[in-house]
Amino acid sequence: MNLADELKKIIKGEVVTDEKILDEMSRDAGLLVVKPAVVVYPKDVNDLKNLVKFVGENKKSNKELSLTSRSAGTDMSGGPLNESIIVNFTKYFTNFRMKDSNSVIAEPGLYYRIFEKEMLRYGLIFPSYPASKSICAIGGIVNNNSGGEKTLKYGKTENFIEGISMVLSDGNEYNFHALNEEGLKSKMKQKDFEGEIYKNMYKLITKNYKLITEAKPDVTKNSAGYLLWNVYNKEEGIFDLTQIFVGAQGTLGIMKDATIRLVPIKKRARMLVIFLNDVKKLKDLIPIILKTNPESFETYDDNTLKLAMRFFPSFAKILGAKNLVRIAFSFLPEFFMLLRGGLPKLILQVEFSGDDNGELDAKIEELSRELKPFDLNLRAPKTQFGAKKYWTIRRESFNLLRHHIKDKHTAPFIDDFAVKPEKLPQFLPELDLILEQYKLIYTIAGHVGDGNFHIIPLMNLKDEAQRNIIPELSEKVYNLVFKYNGTTTGEHNDGLIRSPYLKQMYGEKVFKLFEETKKIFDPQNIFNPGKKIGSSLEYTLSHIRKD
Repeated sequence: MNLADELKKIIKGEVVTDEKILDEMSRDAGLLVVKPAVVVYPKDVNDLKNLVKFVGENKKSNKELSLTSRSAGTDMSGGPLNESIIVNFTKYFTNFRMKDSNSVIAEPGLYYRIFEKEMLRYGLIFPSYPASKSICAIGGIVNNNSGGEKTLKYGKTENFIEGISMVLSDGNEYNFHALNEEGLKSKMKQKDFEGEIYKNMYKLITKNYKLITEAKPDVTKNSAGYLLWNVYNKEEGIFDLTQIFVGAQGTLGIMKDATIRLVPIKKRARMLVIFLNDVKKLKDLIPIILKTNPESFETYDDNTLKLAMRFFPSFAKILGAKNLVRIAFSFLPEFFMLLRGGLPKLILQVEFSGDDNGELDAKIEELSRELKPFDLNLRAPKTQFGAKKYWTIRRESFNLLRHHIKDKHTAPFIDDFAVKPEKLPQFLPELDLILEQYKLIYTIAGHVGDGNFHIIPLMNLKDEAQRNIIPELSEKVYNLVFKYNGTTTGEHNDGLIRSPYLKQMYGEKVFKLFEETKKIFDPQNIFNPGKKIGSSLEYTLSHIRKD
């Protein structure tokens, strides 16, 4: 069977086997390479249905046949990589429409930068956007359960999905949303695949309710595993299967679109920048800052700041300012810090938002007073441009690394762990001791208000000794994360790189519930195999890029 020829018979969209496209689809923003057999660009939902039916009918004769959804491909976990059929949404599934005054129905291939621009015209924003908002798309945001700089105040993607349309393993489209007890009973009476799903998921969750609720990680951000604890709210009598698809990385079906709740955008914002030389002070600083209820509380390290200074022309281009002299002048304080003895270990950004400048100024002044006893170097940018400089450093450091470091490659494999913020003063020194063993160059950035850190090492992946560091360092870092009851991934998800650690993180009993969930929705393993369930660390390590 020539797979491409067979697929051309059943869909209206394109079927591509061009080597250049296959190579492009072999990679995401991570460190793995997995070459697909074919890439398809479906035109409509009927194409999606036909693809699912085709794979289901031919799975027995070709066990490797499967479907992996892909949008922008900015994932860092290997989530959109697969050796069989890649379903790319960025060509035709790029539309959105307003459902009501504060919610929108968006398709998976819609780039967030386009989506945000349109929503701002309505005075609305999706507050769970990730730092990669200039290059990512809606499909990845929903399927990874993304979060970002505003998650501290508003919560993650899981808090904003009101409905989701899925093509499931029987090849039919279903619309999921929250149900009350009466609606749930009605669904469970149905004599079809949807009815079976509701019955089986209700049974799985109610039978193991205590185990599931206790399994929820004690963090404010988590994308590891299936979010079983979010599905059934016993007290309110709400059963919501949208929550099982959010963060599932396309392993349970193919998303056609999602209904996303938006919030009114705040008109003004003020930032306080804190230059921190002693990480031990975090123990006292974190509770003081968090009690002021900031919209965001971010951090990055001295290496990240050096990147912006080292690659100044590229950074200036990203910043979008026409006057290079103005940008250079804005960096004078940082250059003087460097000359006087070095940059601070961490830079903390605390931002408040609102509609009244006076209230925001008062918050900045109050926080500055409370921090005065700690003898810190503080800066409160007076202009939008001044604040934008720090935000651009925070958001674009990973892309600067990817595009400018030629002899080494960005290697995101411990890039997204999270622990409770109050545990950071104990956690971070232990983490430093682990990292010091390997003499790696790396940057640290993250959402300190959520205890969520992104560590991106630079490695020569042609060197086998360097590649061997990856599983060894991963094990040490994740053992430390589990010691502090954290999660391996706050927002980037499991993919190929972290799925092998799910059983250790949750334990055998909860992991079996994940396996049962996968079987309920996808008994033939049609959708995105090797992620969440059925992963293999050996497979992952054998697909680390060497270029």
